[in-house]
Amino acid sequence: MKVFRLISLIEGISLLVLLFIAMPLKYQFGISEAVWYAGITHGMLFLTYMVMSLVTSHQQQWPVIKWLLIFLAGIVPLGFVAVDKKLKKELASAA
Repeated sequence: MKVFRLISLIEGISLLVLLFIAMPLKYQFGISEAVWYAGITHGMLFLTYMVMSLVTSHQQQWPVIKWLLIFLAGIVPLGFVAVDKKLKKELASAA
């Protein structure tokens, strides 16, 4: 679960970089390459997040609704903060 938590944080940060750095660079300054690089990186990280969320849900025996909420939180900007908080709480209770 620690690996999934790390991937969640990295994926969430990549979404913020895409939305708040690369997109303004493209539309305000005409630097479209920033969106391409940030978009490819975020896409790969999101696919990794998707697979790891499924693997972690099976390992932890999460109900489908919990997995679905955690998965959907990866789509929402700053949703990774809620996921991190939830996973941190679960890790603390398991220890």
